[in-house]
Formats: sequence, structure tokens, C-alpha cells
Amino acid sequence: MLAGLVPQSPRGAIAALLASLSLATGLVAAQSHPGIGQQLGELREVVRFVPHKAVAMLVALEPRGRAAGNADKAEFLNLLCLARNRLGQMPEALALAEELIAFGSAQHDNVALAKGLMAKAYVLSSMNERKASHLIAWQGEKLANSTADMELKISATITSGNSYSEEGNFPEALNKLQTAAAMARRYAHPIQSVMALNALAQLYTAMKEYDKGFEALAEAMPLAAQTNSPGRMASLKNTEYGLAIETNQSKRALKALRDELVLERQIGAAKMIAVSLVNLSDSYLKERDYRNALLYANQAIEAASPLHATGIEATARINIGQAYLGMGRLAEGKRSFEAGLAVYEKSGDKPELQEVMMEYGLALEQAGDMPGAVQAYHRERKLSNELFETRRQKAVLELQGKYEADKKERQIELLRRENQVKSAEIDNRRLQQRVWWLLAVVFALASVIVGILYRKVRHANAQLKMKNLELAQQSSRDPLTLLYNRRHFQEFMRGLVPLEKRSVGGSGEEIVGALFLLDVDHFKHVNDSYGHAAGDAVLTMISENLREILRETDMIVRWGGEEFLAFLPAIPRSGVDEVARRLLAGISSHTIDYHGSRISVNVSIGFAPFPLSPGEHPLPWERAVNLVDMALYMAKGHGRNRAYGVRGFANFGATSMERIEQDLEGAWRAGFVDMSVVLGNWPEPPGEAANAA
Repeated sequence: MLAGLVPQSPRGAIAALLASLSLATGLVAAQSHPGIGQQLGELREVVRFVPHKAVAMLVALEPRGRAAGNADKAEFLNLLCLARNRLGQMPEALALAEELIAFGSAQHDNVALAKGLMAKAYVLSSMNERKASHLIAWQGEKLANSTADMELKISATITSGNSYSEEGNFPEALNKLQTAAAMARRYAHPIQSVMALNALAQLYTAMKEYDKGFEALAEAMPLAAQTNSPGRMASLKNTEYGLAIETNQSKRALKALRDELVLERQIGAAKMIAVSLVNLSDSYLKERDYRNALLYANQAIEAASPLHATGIEATARINIGQAYLGMGRLAEGKRSFEAGLAVYEKSGDKPELQEVMMEYGLALEQAGDMPGAVQAYHRERKLSNELFETRRQKAVLELQGKYEADKKERQIELLRRENQVKSAEIDNRRLQQRVWWLLAVVFALASVIVGILYRKVRHANAQLKMKNLELAQQSSRDPLTLLYNRRHFQEFMRGLVPLEKRSVGGSGEEIVGALFLLDVDHFKHVNDSYGHAAGDAVLTMISENLREILRETDMIVRWGGEEFLAFLPAIPRSGVDEVARRLLAGISSHTIDYHGSRISVNVSIGFAPFPLSPGEHPLPWERAVNLVDMALYMAKGHGRNRAYGVRGFANFGATSMERIEQDLEGAWRAGFVDMSVVLGNWPEPPGEAANAA
């Protein structure tokens, strides 16, 4: 509990909230027997901030609500739907939304119908069906604007703007939310103004226009005070927290969170309390205040458990894990972290799981658990590759869809032209029957038209050929770096003819192939600090450097998100280490200028000659790449900006390839694998030279 905070009973919290609502909506407190309409009006804010209390009140009002007039019945169904949605009761909420839509249609009541559509949009959004939610929200906004209900118009316009924001259409989102704010000012209703300005401040945060976000927040704060609604003020404090985090104002962010928590506890907003507690835990983690991070994370679990808010509880457990790791309590930290990760894995949210897995690896690395960090990074890279492949497949499908659409459009155009020719031929026959002396003219005209059509068809066929070439290029090249993609490399390796043994000149030195797998060090830091556009610029710079460092005959592949693979078909065996050294030095020596900042990166590398032969038969290329990947993660785990190479095998009869693949570093230490270590341009860590030897 926060210092100085006096807990309030749930009944007192609801009474305070209802009293604030009466002041905010201008209701007359002296009425001792309010009608159903007034009761529903007072319950709107309870639904928004204390839905578990609101459901109980609405269920008690249900006989009167369903028997009321059209407007009150529609509002009753709307509020009950919203409350059940906020409690996560999706089937019941969706059924109520459909009932309200059917009621509005049957009564030809556009207000009721618009409310039903907006309620359904909120439920679909909670079910992560974003696209369907946006389409219904825009339909509901259009219908709401045909009514005289100003509150409905404003809330529908805000929802429409938020939908455009989720789609990434910031210009249209800004237009909608500015319109909603202007309408609310004219309407002179504080709650509607606070809603619009709060949404506007959140949009400015997403657009990184932080000054405008703080301006919208400053306008909203005194209006929220007029509403006497702790819930509205808490929502603004949450937005202030987000803005402060984005602008690196950690003390302001922490104060906003603590103020928010006090307000939420005044009204018993259980879900908001749980979220604020986990955010407080996260804030203290960033300050390395592990005691308070543990305190608030445990409070978050206590608050989230009765709500069955598994996502909040999982995040709290991950925060507990990070705090324990920061305190050096490895076993407890890993146990708590894994418990949180299990929830994320069960949810199927791979992008979020990837971010958490990266945090896990960094926390283990900082705690000194290098094997655990390598394992976490390996799990994160697997997720990264899955997401990268999914995005690539989506891009190819979109390109194929565009190509098919263009093809159909060309076919329609050709058919239209053919119909024109047929019509012209029919007209020619009629003219031939009626006016023989015009035959020569008509024939000449038809010849000209056919000639033009012939040229058009040839031009269309040429364009079709170009599109086919473009599609083939897209299927084998990465669109950002223009390097080969993983699928092209796999097809190439399946058709690769094994290299015959030969030597350089008369020296007797063996010519081999070589595989190099590179991963950008701390790439997430570049994206977090400068944005994903800067990350793309770094990847492009690395691809250009690889083309300069390697030969035209070498195959360079974008292997994954920030991974590159190079296959050198022929190189002296003694030169493999030198190539790794050139790659480390060449990439780290280049910088890029990005919006006034100079960005440079290092890479970690795993490499090996190819083919690799632990026994009589060489390894398949897939297993060779996997071994190089393990060498790469050894380079990551031993400090980054270095290259670990597999040179060969020794005493192979005492082990097996499967055991080596399970623990490459252990096999190296045991003398079963001969490895080389190439360091980047920084001082050697203590003991590394000895290990390399």
C-alpha cells in the first residue's frame, strides 16, 4: 500500500463515484426516487471504471430496463454489454450487442442501432478481431452522425479515430480526434471533452509529437477536475505516465503512476489498480530499485488473481524474475521468469513473447549466467525467424495478389477491346449490305483498329513478362537489402555439386568452401533508441559492406531479422579465419548518419569450412549451418564482437555428432572439437586468449 493512502470500502468508493457522476452530468441530487433513465446515466462511469459493481447494479435493474421505453431500453442493453465486455465475459457481451442491433433495426431507431454497432466493435476489439472491429466502428460512426445525439456522435468519432490509429493511418486518426475535441468543446460537456483530449494525447504520443501530447493533456486536466470523477483523472494520469516514459522523464512517470493508483483505489477500479501496480513494478525495475519492484509486482499478482487477469499476472512474474536476477538470486529469478513466459507461450502472442525472451536473455547475461543467456537468445532467435518468415510470406502473398489483380484487369481490358472489334465487324457487315461504295473505307478503318489492338496486345504481353520476372526476383531476394533470401539459399544448396579436392598452385594447401553466420550485436537497442527506420538503415549498411568485403562469386543471404549468412564456394583453408577478421573489422569501422546521430554496430560471427567431415561422410549442409549457428551463440555468450569458428573434429570415436550438437562449447572444452576465436577491435577479455589457444 502506498504511504499515506487510506483504504476505502467498496460501497464507499461506488457512492463517491456516483456522487461525482451526479455533479458531472448535472443531475439533481434531491430526487429521492430517480427514474430508470437517471439511474442509467449515473451508472455510465461505474461501467467504465468499476464494471464488476456495475454488472450487479444493472442485473438488479434488468426487469425495469427491458420494460422501459426505446431510448432507456437501448441504453440499458448498451451499458450491460459494455460492463460484461470489460469483465471479459465475451459470449454474453457479444449476445447483448447483437440483441441491441436487432432491437434498433426492428424499431427503426438509428440511435439504438448505432449504439449496438459501437458496442459490438468494442467486443470484437477485446477479442483481437481488430479489422472487423474497425469496419463496424466506422459503420456505427456514420449512423451516429445521422442522429441528433451529440454524446453519441462524439464517442463514435473518438472510436473511429482510435480505429484509424490502430490501422497506422495517423492523418485520418488525427482528423477524427480533432473533430471530436472541437465538437466536445461546443457541446460544453467536461466528460466528453476529457475523453476526446485524452485520446488525442495518446495519438500524439504514438506520432512522437510529445509537446502536442502534453498540450492536450494540460487542457484536459482542469476539465477532469470539473467532472469530480477520479476515474477520468486516473485515465489522464495514465496517459501522462506514457508521455513521460517516451520523453525519458522517469521521475514524472513514477509520480503520475503513484497519483493514478491513489485515484483508482478511491473508486475500487480493480483492473486499473492491477495494471498500475505492474507498471510501478516495471518503473522501479528501470531504476534498479529491486526491493520496490518486488513489492509492487507481488501486489499486482494479488490484485490480478481474483480478476483472472493472466496477462497482468504473467507480466508481474516476469518483473519478479528480473528483480531476483538483478539481486543475484538466479534460481528464484529464472523460476519466476519461466512461469511468466509459460503464459505468453500459451497465449500465442509471438511478437510480445520475442520481446520478453530478449529481456530474459539480457537479464541472465547481466546476472552472469552465460549458458542460460545463450539458451534464451537461441529461443528468441527461433521466434524471430518464425516472425520474419511469416512477414516474408505475407509480403509475397500481397505481391502475388497485386499481380493477379493486374492480370485480371489486363484481361478485362483485352475482352473490352475484343468486344469493340466484334461490334465494329457487325457494323461493317451492315454498312457493307447498305453502302457498298464505303467498303474500302470501312476495311481500311478496321485494319487500323486491328493494327492498334495488335500493338496493344504485344505491349500487354511484354508487361506480363516483366511482371513475371519481377515476381521471380521478389521470391529470391530480400526486399530491404536486395540480398538473396533463405529460400533461395536452400534451393541453391540442394543443387550444389560437392567441391572436388584441390590445392592452391603447387603448395598443396587445400581449397574448401566456407560458411559465415553474422548477427548484429544489440540490434534491439538501435530500434528502441532510434526507431525501426534506423534499424533498416543499419541492415542496409551491413549488406553494402558485405558486398564490398566479399567477392562477387560469394553468396550473401539475409538469413533472418538481423542475421546474415555468407557462403564462399572456394577459399584456401588457411584463409577462413582471415575472412572472419575482415568481416568484424569492416562492419565495425563503418557508421551511418541518421537524423543527426552517428550509429555504428558490431557483429558476432559463427563460421566453419564446408563441407565439415567428422567421420567418413561429410555433414549435410543443414547440420553444418546449425553448427555454425551454435558457434555464433558462443560468440554472443562470450562477449559479442567476435567470431568463433569450427575448424574440425578430434577423438571423434569417443563422442557422437548428436552430443556435439547438444553442447558445442562442452565438446570444445573436452577436446572433441577444434575451434578458432577471432576477436573484434576492442581489448581482449581476461582469459579469452588462453581459451582460444
